[in-house]
Amino acid sequence: MRVFLHPEAYKNKMQGSHSKDIAHFHIVGINYKKTDAAIRGSFAINQVQYQHLIDSAKSQHLDDIFVLSTCNRTEIYGFADDPQQLVELVCHETEGDCNLFSQLSYVKSGEDAIKHLYQVGTGLDSQILGDYEIIGQIRTATKFAKANGCFGGFQERLVNSVLQVSKLIKNETGLSSGTVSVAFAAVRLLEHKVPDILNKKILLVGVGKIGRNTCKNMMDYLGVNQVTLVNRTTSVAEEFAAQHGLRHAPYERLAEELQAADIILVASNAPEPTILPAHFEQSSPKLIIDLSIPFNVAPEVRELSHIELVNVDELSKIQDETLQMRLQEVPKALSIIEEHMNEFLYWYKMRKHAVVLKAVKDKLTEIHAKEIQQQKNGNQYNLEDIEAVSSRIIQKMINLMAGKVRRETDKSDQYIAMINDIFETGVNQE
Repeated sequence: MRVFLHPEAYKNKMQGSHSKDIAHFHIVGINYKKTDAAIRGSFAINQVQYQHLIDSAKSQHLDDIFVLSTCNRTEIYGFADDPQQLVELVCHETEGDCNLFSQLSYVKSGEDAIKHLYQVGTGLDSQILGDYEIIGQIRTATKFAKANGCFGGFQERLVNSVLQVSKLIKNETGLSSGTVSVAFAAVRLLEHKVPDILNKKILLVGVGKIGRNTCKNMMDYLGVNQVTLVNRTTSVAEEFAAQHGLRHAPYERLAEELQAADIILVASNAPEPTILPAHFEQSSPKLIIDLSIPFNVAPEVRELSHIELVNVDELSKIQDETLQMRLQEVPKALSIIEEHMNEFLYWYKMRKHAVVLKAVKDKLTEIHAKEIQQQKNGNQYNLEDIEAVSSRIIQKMINLMAGKVRRETDKSDQYIAMINDIFETGVNQE
C-alpha cells in the first residue's frame, strides 16, 4: 500500500529551503579597514532607520536579517538569493552613495560569512584588537531583529554560539586583557597632550555609554574632577553627575559651556553635527575630541587655527603596550573559534537530516494510523496491544536509521538522500 502526503504539505518548506541554504547566508558591510569615519558615518544606521530597513526586508520576503552598525562598521547579515539585495536595503535607508558603498564594501557568503561573524564577535576584527564592547552591540542588534520578527532559527543558533565563544575567549585567553578602547585611547591622548589637565575645565557633551566610560577613565586614570556634563536629556546628565560629584548644565546652555571649556569631549549621537565653527568665534584655544559616529563636530571646526580637533579614527592609532600582548593570544582565539564553528556547522548539517527523518516518521505514523483503523474495522482486536507494538516498530525504525547516519558521517548524506527517496517524503535537500 503506497501512501502519499498531499503535495501542498511541503510547498512552503520547499520554497524556503533554497533561500535558507547556508550558501545563501551573506554578510555585506564596510568597516574601518577601507573607509574613514566620515564615510562610515554616512552609512550608519540608527534605530529608526533599522526599523524601516526591517520592514522593507520583510516586504521583500527577506525575514532573516540583522544589522550591526557601530562607530567602526556597518554590516548587514541575512539570507538572500543575491547579496545585492542586502546592499540595497542599507543604501535605501542611509544617506551614503550606493555606488561608493558597493566599491568599498566586502561580501562574504556561506562558511566565510559565518567565520566573519565569529571574528567580529570575539574582537578579532575590531579596530582595537580584542575590543569586547562589540559583543554587547551584537546582542542589541539581534534582539531588535528578533523582536521585529526578522530573526530565524539558524541565526539565533549562530549568534548564541558566537556569544558563547566570545565569553570563552575572554575567560580563557588574554585577547581582551588590559584596558584598550576608544574611550581609554582618549584618556591616553589627554595624558600626553595636556600634562596640566587638573587645571583645565573639561566639558563632556553626551552622557551615553561611550561618554560615561570616557568620563570614568579620566577620573580613574587622570584624577580629574572639573568636568561639566551636558546632555539633551538633562535628567541623564544630572543623575550621572550626582553619582560622581560632577557638575552638569542644561542643553540650552551648550554654547556658553563650549566657550568656557578648555577641553571638549563630544560623545553624542545626533545624526548631524551639533558643534559648529560659530561656537568658537573669538574663543580661547581648545582641544576637541569627537567620539561620535557620525561626527557631531562639523569638519570646518578643524580649519580654525585656535582649535585642535581629534576624531575616533585618529584616536585608534594610539597604540598601547597591551596590544602586543593581545597579538600573542590570537592563535588561541582562532583555535576556539574553529572548534565551535565546526560544532555549529555539524548542527546545521544534522538539522537538514532531521527534517527528512521527521518526514519519514510522519509517513510511518500515517501508515500506522491507517493500519490501526483497519484493525478497528475488524471483528476481533486488542487495541492496546496493537497500538503499543506498532508505535514501538515505528520508533525502532527511526532509531536504526538515525543511528546509522550518526555512526557513518562520511556516508550520512548518501543515506539520508536514499531514505528521502525511498519514502518519497517530498523534502527538498538542496
